[in-house]
Amino acid sequence: MSLKVTAIFDIGKTNKKFFLFDENLHEVYQEYIQFPQIVDDDGYECEDLHAIENWMLKMYTAISENEKFKVQAINFSAYGATMIHLDESLKPITPLYNYTKPYPAHILELFEKKYGELQTWSQQTASPALGMLNAGLQLFWLKYHKPAMFGKIRHSLFLPQYVSFLFTNKLVSEYTGIGCHTGMWDFEHNEYHSWIYKEGFAELLPSINSGNELLNIPGTSIKVGAGIHDSSAALIPYVNNNSEPFMLLSTGTWSICLNPFNSTKLTKEELVQDCLCYLQPDGKPVKASRLFLGNEYNGWIKKLSKHFAVEESFHTKVLFDAVLFSKAANMLTPLFYWESIVHPNNEITRMTNMELTRFDSFEEAYHHLIKELVDLQVEKVLLVLNGKKVNKIFLDGGFIDNHIFINMLAEKLPGFQIIPSQIPLGSAIGAAMAVNKESHPIF
Repeated sequence: MSLKVTAIFDIGKTNKKFFLFDENLHEVYQEYIQFPQIVDDDGYECEDLHAIENWMLKMYTAISENEKFKVQAINFSAYGATMIHLDESLKPITPLYNYTKPYPAHILELFEKKYGELQTWSQQTASPALGMLNAGLQLFWLKYHKPAMFGKIRHSLFLPQYVSFLFTNKLVSEYTGIGCHTGMWDFEHNEYHSWIYKEGFAELLPSINSGNELLNIPGTSIKVGAGIHDSSAALIPYVNNNSEPFMLLSTGTWSICLNPFNSTKLTKEELVQDCLCYLQPDGKPVKASRLFLGNEYNGWIKKLSKHFAVEESFHTKVLFDAVLFSKAANMLTPLFYWESIVHPNNEITRMTNMELTRFDSFEEAYHHLIKELVDLQVEKVLLVLNGKKVNKIFLDGGFIDNHIFINMLAEKLPGFQIIPSQIPLGSAIGAAMAVNKESHPIF
């Protein structure tokens, strides 16, 4: 008898992943692949959309023909800030532009000339001004920088909805993509911002799928999701398994603190401190804060490893030391500077005077580094707390095995229970739960 499974394509920036989950959402199959970058029409590196499409369709065909499995449902998780633009024959007309692509200053000046200062726009759309990371600004750039190409666009889809379209032939938009720092959504009025209508972009965006509406592969009974932004997908297992307020601290290159129980309007002060709002699949807002935690951590690990002449992997072997922990915790003056985090404590004097010789060992320097990164993280946690009664913080991602980080975090947040996540493959599991609402993995 064939095993009934849900198939999930999890399209990350680096790894493209394919999973099969059984009816209890236990993983029964996985495949990871990476594709070489190509270049767009300006010579800037971008994803090879054609290669991704071919791989997805090949994987689906292979599983469909495998008698061991019977696919009951499919869904898609993918990174945000990325759109696919289709012509009248529903074929992609533009490259898969990279959200790290520099945004032309003259186009941004034109936007400000038409719609006023960016801070007001950012606050209304809960989107820090981030250039190509604002999907709405990508559309604006196409219209005024590549007008001939823009004139051929008939539909614009976010990446998760495009890969869903490959299977369903249905054009839809979806809240988590729209609400992912796109600069397109008016969070106060709960609709597209007026500038989207004024530019004619609303006509290119298909109707919004609420997240509860399942699609299907034509000619089959297979349930298909509309696709979901990966950060929002990772939140679903926690929302579905917790009735009491909580926060999710998702760590990695970026550390994102999400509070689904804080739907307050984004303030000017929060915006300045790199807060934003996401939308959940049902259109409800989530207050979030960002910190370039893993990026700074990795940079300093290289510096510390070089200075103390140890392997770069040595930090993974450093054990919690109560004496060093106490010494670092009692240090009130910051010692480290940050290259990619803007912070009031980051004075130029400390940047030039920081001497690693003040530490007797890698372990001592490491405990101090973690302490100061945790100080920054605590600030971000408290920003999205906003007086709400929350006493549980789920921790997932790259720092869940870092006991020094977890101990420091618990020390700085004594009123909270810090819970390292037991949910693997968060965004893939979330996408699977979105098309299997009766299934709830235990954690």
